Amino acid sequence: MRVNSADPTLLLSLLLLAVFCYLILAPVVLLLADAITVHFADVARSKQPLGEFTVYYLRRALFSPISRDLFWCPLANTAIISAAAIIIAFLVGAPIGWLLSRTDLIGKKWFSTALLVPYMLPSWTFALAWLTLFKNRTTGGLPSWMETFGFTPPDWFAYGALPIALILALHYAPFVILLFGNALKQFDTQLEDAARSLGARPTVVAGKIILPLMLPALVSAATLIFAKCLGDFGVAYVLGVPVGFDVLATSLFRAISTSQAGASAVLAGVIVVIGTISVIIDMRLLKEAKRFVTIGSKGAMVRQTPLGKWQVPTVVWAFAMFAVSAGIPLIALALTTVMRVPGSFNLDNFTLDYWIGTDLGTTALRQGILLTGEFWLALWNTVWMVGLAATGAGVLGLLVGYSVVRSPVRFVSVGLRQITFLPYLVPGIAFAAAYLSMFAVARPPLPALYGTPFILVLAILADQMPFASRAGISSMMQLGRDPEEAGQIVGAGWFRRMRSIVLPIQRGALVSAILLPFISGIKGLSLVVVLAVPGTDLLTTYAIRLVDYGYSQAANAVVLMLCVVAFTGTMVVQKIGKSNLSDGIGAK
Repeated sequence: MRVNSADPTLLLSLLLLAVFCYLILAPVVLLLADAITVHFADVARSKQPLGEFTVYYLRRALFSPISRDLFWCPLANTAIISAAAIIIAFLVGAPIGWLLSRTDLIGKKWFSTALLVPYMLPSWTFALAWLTLFKNRTTGGLPSWMETFGFTPPDWFAYGALPIALILALHYAPFVILLFGNALKQFDTQLEDAARSLGARPTVVAGKIILPLMLPALVSAATLIFAKCLGDFGVAYVLGVPVGFDVLATSLFRAISTSQAGASAVLAGVIVVIGTISVIIDMRLLKEAKRFVTIGSKGAMVRQTPLGKWQVPTVVWAFAMFAVSAGIPLIALALTTVMRVPGSFNLDNFTLDYWIGTDLGTTALRQGILLTGEFWLALWNTVWMVGLAATGAGVLGLLVGYSVVRSPVRFVSVGLRQITFLPYLVPGIAFAAAYLSMFAVARPPLPALYGTPFILVLAILADQMPFASRAGISSMMQLGRDPEEAGQIVGAGWFRRMRSIVLPIQRGALVSAILLPFISGIKGLSLVVVLAVPGTDLLTTYAIRLVDYGYSQAANAVVLMLCVVAFTGTMVVQKIGKSNLSDGIGAK
């Protein structure tokens, strides 16, 4: 005890391991167990006793008459949308990555940040913008801009696979821009010069030299986009559910909403398995990328390609990409919030009622959002719940980093590292299903948490641990033992050393480990949409409820406020961390 009181690293590691086994590992294991054990509501239908092993839910979800609508069609839709999103993201992102990293494009620094804006904002923001611009009478409600202008978009353009894939592609194209651009930045152009001096044609240089060296970055971008599309709920919910177009995420949400615990566990398990496989592939590719490292010297260089007469067309094209992916959607959302009829520019059509109106004449929204208590409650819930979860994740992430780096027992260190990384392998909607399964009833030492804000705080905290723990591990690996040993020599106990030595040195890392989960938690929807109830709404779930009610202008206003918070938070993090997303592609 005397030794452990002087250096309680092992005890801290074991305590953290127990905490994260309870908060991360147990919900996932319980979710998977729910797929193969009989639930109370299905005792009669399954003809098996409560809690017994069963394949009833597997048969129901995969092979019963309802399996087509419950699983197979959503699976096919998910695959189609993911593949289309990857292709479109590559067609958009790869040329931009090349322009930003290897050419003398005018305004490169501005474009390097502006073209990454779509990823800084919630993906379903642009789904609402799409509805604002292109919806038709199929789902009723207010007319879209196109309808106001006299053109009715067809169903295949207004809803379903095409707009979902296009929005996801533009939202995740920054993955391609960053990964491909950074890989090009590291590529020595002298390799191309040597090939050309030997008579190789441009197609041979591209196919035999550039493509093999870029392949790990490209495939890594593809797997990351697939993993993100797999768990994305908001875009498919806004543009697919109204016309009966389901993906795995929305089918899982529907199963949870209709209390199909066993079937939802099967769907969530499938999402977990597919997501895990895709991330493992990405991790393998990162290791495999070492085979493609080129060895340069002082002569290694990255030569900028002069665009010459193509300078103006490329600038116009890059600006058009920004306008399509961020500028026009955000402007359309903003204008719609001050219009009674979207797309009508008559002066008498403009109004501030949806912001500060006092009598809107609607059932569930009597005043503008800035005068509505539910909005301010959702804003306050967002700040304190996400703030508390992010602070907890940041502090625990730093302690995890300390324990992993300092722990004297290797299997404890490895176990802690792997368990805190587990939520990264589980898409948000599946992780929410796991938390619902875990905490809908009392699980000692905690009571039943569903319907309370604490289930949201714990879920967000656990979901953000991969990022917080990796930040903590990275920062602690750069801190040697000498400062602590010096404090120990002069008689400082462990808590005093942590308070006076470790935390001050790691203050910057701690701030980043708190702010990054805070930004991610603010704009996240897939995780909280299953767990929030009207009394515990966040801004994201409050906006979705307004969409369900058909109050599109008010919903757009809430989303704009959310975008301002998320974008400002991203800029603050970059300022504090003295970094920029565009640094990855070497913008100057």
